Amino acid sequence: MPIRTPLGLVLALGAAGVLTAASPAVAEDGCGGPIRPAAVMTVRACDSPARIVAKAAAVVPRAGQLAWQQRPVTAFTHFGMNTFTDREWGSGAEKESVFAPPAVDTAQWMRALKAAGVTQVMLTAKHHDGFVLYPTRYTNHSVVASPWWLTPGCTDPGRDAAQANRAQDPSAYWQTRNTVCANPRGDILRDYVDAARAAGLKVGVYLSPADGAELPKQFFDAEVRRIAAKVAAGQPLSIEEQATCEDRASAPQGQGRYGTNSAVTRRTIPTLVPHDDRAAALAAGKLPEFAVEADDYNAYYLNQIYELFTQYGQIDELWLDGANPWRDHGIGETYDFTTWFRVIHALSPDTVTFAGPAGVRWVGNEAGQARETEWSPLPTTGDPATAHNEELFVGGATAGDLGSRPVLADPSVRYLQWAPAESDVSIRPGWFFHPDEQPKPPAQLVDIYRCTVGRNSSLLLNVPPGPDGRIAAADTAALAGFGRAIARTQARNLAQGGPAAVTDSSLTTAEPLDRPLDVRLPGPVTFDQIRLGEDITRGQHVEGALVQAEIGGTWQTLATVTTIGYTRLVTLPAPVTAGRVRVVVTQSRATPYLATFALYRTAA
Repeated sequence: MPIRTPLGLVLALGAAGVLTAASPAVAEDGCGGPIRPAAVMTVRACDSPARIVAKAAAVVPRAGQLAWQQRPVTAFTHFGMNTFTDREWGSGAEKESVFAPPAVDTAQWMRALKAAGVTQVMLTAKHHDGFVLYPTRYTNHSVVASPWWLTPGCTDPGRDAAQANRAQDPSAYWQTRNTVCANPRGDILRDYVDAARAAGLKVGVYLSPADGAELPKQFFDAEVRRIAAKVAAGQPLSIEEQATCEDRASAPQGQGRYGTNSAVTRRTIPTLVPHDDRAAALAAGKLPEFAVEADDYNAYYLNQIYELFTQYGQIDELWLDGANPWRDHGIGETYDFTTWFRVIHALSPDTVTFAGPAGVRWVGNEAGQARETEWSPLPTTGDPATAHNEELFVGGATAGDLGSRPVLADPSVRYLQWAPAESDVSIRPGWFFHPDEQPKPPAQLVDIYRCTVGRNSSLLLNVPPGPDGRIAAADTAALAGFGRAIARTQARNLAQGGPAAVTDSSLTTAEPLDRPLDVRLPGPVTFDQIRLGEDITRGQHVEGALVQAEIGGTWQTLATVTTIGYTRLVTLPAPVTAGRVRVVVTQSRATPYLATFALYRTAA
């Protein structure tokens, strides 16, 4: 069956019923011909170590990645069922009635986040508990079934029928969405997206593959018994087990589709539900349609991906982790990443997918610490289009070295891809709001910025709103202080007057570093921060460099760095005054091009 797109383009399907075109294009070559720049490249058995290094030098970001890297700070918004249960991890057995905020002030969220200098925001549309923050057609465990969906004091008799039919029909509550009682701001994802775009911010969405609400009831009951035995034996419980223990009198609120080994059959995405409002558009070819091979849960997840990308406008980043949290207790779902990634790319080619092919990757910790040597062109042990990419990096996502020459030469390497780092960290100790926690102060956030954005990584800073639907005053103050500190420090590039190609704001005006770059300033300036940046449209090349200043007639080394990448920020132990500074590359994979050179004086 073909895929029909709104533009009339027909994409063929392979024998397995999935897209035959891989997402980002893979550069094919022999072992001696020219190497063409690409976001993904194969490594062949006949490639010499030197040729692999040359290929790594030719790995470049695709358009969506390039735009993403110019958005250095994203705000994560963890808001959902856990906000109202005071948990970090939900069971999936929570009743929808628990989710009952008095209001959700997304405009206040955007004001607070924008004050921190963020340029993109990302909402947890579905966390591991499976509760969905938009009116999905494919589960009743969503905002439509919660009190939040109704205006206060208004009742709708149709919801009684939905409750009665929910076990048989996952769209039962969705069909009641247009009740006269409906809260006009009930779709939290829509409200979030609209508020973000009104504030001039790009939008990301987190859709968890793990889903406690979809656990089979028999498994949940067995877990309750196992956990009860642990409690009786005086053994400690994990946060997941604690949630299940607290909800032991309930049951998972979904359709029991997770980890059931259901048959893999031909499915059509989107799968229409009774009274589906998309039927006419699909019949007219105005919406795309996909034929896939999937089990029940993968079809459910693909249908939600389809809703996100066809109903909420451009999604700039899709965040999905590889959590399979119940596998050690006897149940796991085989996530079909190959089909997921291909459908995502077909629907939105410029979206960057967390752990997807030529997407973005986890930095390896949740402490806001990128590596001192952080590479964006990385080798993988398998095809990045076929697996959650954390499984493919040599040594795993947490390895201390992911992209050096020795790693490139590892015999297990099969592909190279542009995979820039994303450093996730929360402003509070937890990811969700807890009243007994306090946010990190601005000075600590500045240090995190220097150790993430300043080390060729983006910063994904989580800021969780509270049960009142607002970001707390302490958090807004910390965000504002952090944003002011960065903005005031970087308000003026003290290197202005040096070469225009490196001191302007353009990524692609650059100076080659095949010889030292001599920056002569109009006069002496005092600075304590140095910012460097390569023109990554040509790749990431620098393996070692020095920044030196002429002081008292002699050159003194101020900083020694390994990688530069999109941004390298060096903070000196004390201010330096100089009128002449130079950048000397000591090792490189190819001729590097410096696009950014800035000197700053840290603002108080």
